[in-house]
Amino acid sequence: MTLSELTGVSTDSFEVRWLGTRVRYTEALRLQRAFHQGTADTLLLLEHGAVYTLGVRASMANVLAVPDGVDVITADRGGDVTFHGPGQLTGYPILTVPGRNGKIVAGGMSDTVAYVTGIEQLLIDVCTDLGLANVGRVARCAGVWVDPDGPNPRKIAAIGVRLSRGRSMHGFALNVDRACLNGFANIIACGIADKGVTSLAAEDIDVSMKEVVDAVIKRAHMLWGRGRALERAEAVWRESSDDLSPFTQGRGPGSRALSRIEQAGVETATSVTIRQRKPEWLRVKANMGHEFTELQHTIRDLGLVTVCEEAGCPNIHECWNDGTATFMVLGERCTRACGFCLVDTRLPMAPDPDEPMRVGEAVRRMALQHAVITMVARDDLPDGGAAHMAETIRAIHRVNPGTRVEALISDHRGDELALDVVNESMPEVLNHNIETVLRLQRAVRPSASYARSLSVLALAKTRGLTTKSGMMVGLGETESEVRQTLRDLRQVGVDIVTIGQYLRPTSNHLPVARWWTPEEFASLRAYGIGLGFSHVEASPLTRSSYHAREAAEAATVATSSVQPVMLGATRGASR
Repeated sequence: MTLSELTGVSTDSFEVRWLGTRVRYTEALRLQRAFHQGTADTLLLLEHGAVYTLGVRASMANVLAVPDGVDVITADRGGDVTFHGPGQLTGYPILTVPGRNGKIVAGGMSDTVAYVTGIEQLLIDVCTDLGLANVGRVARCAGVWVDPDGPNPRKIAAIGVRLSRGRSMHGFALNVDRACLNGFANIIACGIADKGVTSLAAEDIDVSMKEVVDAVIKRAHMLWGRGRALERAEAVWRESSDDLSPFTQGRGPGSRALSRIEQAGVETATSVTIRQRKPEWLRVKANMGHEFTELQHTIRDLGLVTVCEEAGCPNIHECWNDGTATFMVLGERCTRACGFCLVDTRLPMAPDPDEPMRVGEAVRRMALQHAVITMVARDDLPDGGAAHMAETIRAIHRVNPGTRVEALISDHRGDELALDVVNESMPEVLNHNIETVLRLQRAVRPSASYARSLSVLALAKTRGLTTKSGMMVGLGETESEVRQTLRDLRQVGVDIVTIGQYLRPTSNHLPVARWWTPEEFASLRAYGIGLGFSHVEASPLTRSSYHAREAAEAATVATSSVQPVMLGATRGASR
């Protein structure tokens, strides 16, 4: 069964996502492959970190040198070698492409020439809209050119695509700033040795990347929208490269944390104050029952840590009295400092090699049918703690045959090898939280990214795992943005999703913009179910592990026939 058969994502809109800057090529590729399996028409726009990519017909002879810090990656697209990097707008249209008769047929044969010609015309029109004259095509040469018929034609945009089962991948790269031209110095771009490259800035077109993105979106909607509404979501535009300093606990939100959330359009002056009385639906009564104290004794006896305590979860009494807890491995200190999280951010200790077995023993003593294991981010470790998490999963399975394990992991900085160490330990549920909508990512968790989180989930899905993600509301997002995020999660095959109200842990953390009502959560749950999620847990007090056992059981029934997604035969093209 393919993801397009699994997902119920609506195709009545044209989706555009500006994913931001320095997006790793491998992460964007995972994201493309996941979206390619669906049915929605989506345009991903971004800037990559420095990378050389080689198409299916590329020759390494055209790579003259590889500077430090530049990746070289073979891509399943048409064309030869090209450069992607800062100052260049890269676009990935993931569309159902019409056939030669002009009709759109899912899984049918696309008209490759017409599709590539359409991208060329889109970029020609964008350049013209931005004030660049004399731009067009050069016969038998790839891309879009300045002074195409003159003595000095120079490429301003490259195109390389892949079409499979009537759907497109890869796309185009438009040079915007002068700085990106340095990346072409060590390659024979697109295998064309006798012609140079240029950028909008080099042609004296003084425009910002945001202006270029706006122009591309306008033309793309005209070309591919087919009368549908435009659904646009975007990361906040960064004003400077040093605007990424992490949130520092213990010193208040700080000017950078508050400026990031305000730059994202959130009015902090009208936010809920830390002393303001919570609505009735957010008040939880403590219940220190027998099961609670027994579980607490087990955790203390084995020297373990739970995220229930470390993150101040409001459901701790309900869950512990139900005999469930979420164990947190690799210590209680995190190398990241997200603006919403209460977990300690002091220098972490070395991993405890005995911890996996102690967790396995705790699960045995508690007779858990479903064990949830989470972790702090450990960017200080080469693998981000992947091996330790994997060994914990295996230890639970060894000591407790038949117990399901849910692994709530960090993004491991997007490292595919590290992520697969966890994936190959075969947790029954692989959980990674998206946390918030695209616009608020940099303010809420400045060391992570929306694209990376989606790519982590997409990778786990290709490995045949049941996947889960969660998010908070109340940080300043709109309902439309939450629905967009749900569509994106479903596009990458996520099975289970959780949505809960953000509660400000202390005055040192990001403020609560507003309280979402139980009725609004019910509406989000209904929307998620309509998209095809096997389980949606949405309520004011929902947290990532809330009712985890029930969610996993629902997903097991819903996805029992799902196989890992495999890529089909491909056709690449470049112009």
